[in-house]
Amino acid sequence: MRKFLLLLFLWGGGLQAQTGWVSGAVEDSISHRPISGVQVKVTDDTTNVLTNAFGLFKIVIPGATATLLFTQNGYLPKQVTVNKSDRLLITLSPVRKDTDPIAMAKARSKMLHSSNPNYGNTGMGIHSFYNETYGATYENKFMRTDNHPSSTFAIDVDRAAYSNIRRFLRLKEPVPTDAVRIEEMINYFHYDYPLPLAGNTMALYSNYTSCPWENNHRLLQIAIRARALEADSFPPSNLVFLIDVSGSMGTSNKLPLLQAAFRILVNNLRPADKVAIVAYAGEPGVMLPATAGDQKEKILNAIDNLNAGGATAGEAAIKMAYHIATAAFIPGGNNRVILATDGDFNVGLSSDEEMEQLILQQKESGVLLTCLGFGMKNYKDSKLQSLSSKGNGNFAYIDDLEEANKIFAREFGSTLFTIARDVQSEVWFNPALVKSYRLIGYENKILPADTSIKSEYSGGIIGSGHCSVALYEIVPTAVQNPADTLLARVRIAYRLPQDTTVQYLAGDMAPGLKSFDKASDDCRFAAAVALFGMLLRKSSYCGDGNMDMVMQIARNALGNDNGYYRHEFLKMIKMVRKAKH
Repeated sequence: MRKFLLLLFLWGGGLQAQTGWVSGAVEDSISHRPISGVQVKVTDDTTNVLTNAFGLFKIVIPGATATLLFTQNGYLPKQVTVNKSDRLLITLSPVRKDTDPIAMAKARSKMLHSSNPNYGNTGMGIHSFYNETYGATYENKFMRTDNHPSSTFAIDVDRAAYSNIRRFLRLKEPVPTDAVRIEEMINYFHYDYPLPLAGNTMALYSNYTSCPWENNHRLLQIAIRARALEADSFPPSNLVFLIDVSGSMGTSNKLPLLQAAFRILVNNLRPADKVAIVAYAGEPGVMLPATAGDQKEKILNAIDNLNAGGATAGEAAIKMAYHIATAAFIPGGNNRVILATDGDFNVGLSSDEEMEQLILQQKESGVLLTCLGFGMKNYKDSKLQSLSSKGNGNFAYIDDLEEANKIFAREFGSTLFTIARDVQSEVWFNPALVKSYRLIGYENKILPADTSIKSEYSGGIIGSGHCSVALYEIVPTAVQNPADTLLARVRIAYRLPQDTTVQYLAGDMAPGLKSFDKASDDCRFAAAVALFGMLLRKSSYCGDGNMDMVMQIARNALGNDNGYYRHEFLKMIKMVRKAKH
């Protein structure tokens, strides 16, 4: 069944039978994408509503039955007879056929924002159009191996940068340089490296190839694949939804999208799970005490009744959420606070540094943190990225309903269930074969050498079945001695979720070089995404690389494209090329 139909059933779950309400969703008959701004009118009555940004609506009808009329510019009108408490999926046929879903998404976005008085439309440049903050990232440089033979960095499952970049491209806006975190772009995608053998936590893989954008350089790809939990063996979850309902969340691409996203998550809860909801504006409040996962109507009603307004007291809300999560702590379970916000804290502690210290204090409780970013114009990416990294957590940006489905439905296990925490990678390069090296991305995750997972240098987390990929660009030594059989040595350090013991996974990388065009689809596609990010950052290390090269590599490396995400990447490349002409 289509995922959009799934959302429809979730949306209607909280209606009260006695109210005479009808709920539903409206989608395009060709693309099956939701249609916003559709007028839903009760015939022979003055009652009417508009579908929201996700095509959803609720309307009161005067009796047990009624006739509804659906109208929208560019679509043929439709009339439907309904009964009280019906949950509808309405398809409208476009007057002029347009099968390109990306183009349709752009049109919907333009219509939505042109009618939104809170959406600034002066200047149309990053600094005047958006009041968004991003942590400064300074691109990794080449390191001489004889002086710095080891490279150490934290590994995690953050993917927020990719969906945020997609949002800028869809709006035809320039992408801020600091919004481009290449490792989050690479790790947005699925890779088909085999799962570890039974009894192992992770498996390690590598590829050593020529570099397509610098003929004299090499690429070393390192991939870590975590074991995948079976759905029926997921540990019980103790979740606290920490939801920002301040005035800044009032626009249609924030709180309404947030509510739709959490509905998808609630659908995956089991009786053994429990959920509490803390909402905060000027001050936090418990909207729902810890509630069993099979009481879905009760949970959904609490989500539906959230309204935006007021200031943003993030400090007090975070403390309250962790207190509730700690009080309901499940030993051996998945104990997690899920913070959903635009990050615009303005009451109490609010700076990035102050919030980092607050999260570090709460981290000792054993409760993990997931940060979900929403919205635009005053979105504070830097703060959410900082909080997730300090709180043993992960970070995603939800720009549309498709992304919510990806995070909370298709990738439910890797999003919420941690296999390893405090994960660090240390790569030692052989100076006899490697003159210098450069880690592509991970700029804000670089760690001092030999940290041995000290508390002040904690690593990231890896979720169920997740594959984390890192790329190094290598300058080989002028003379390659065939007797040298070791290119690099990798050591992954980590802890199990409920254990303090440091464990290790090590592997040696041989110097056998493979031509880039003979490498696997996964290897080549990851390189295409890396080059795409470098070009967006206007990197000085792009060499002969350009968007045409990105397109050629990616198009020939689509592989087994579950979810169609790699095909969507091709459309993003086209958006960038079109913007330059």
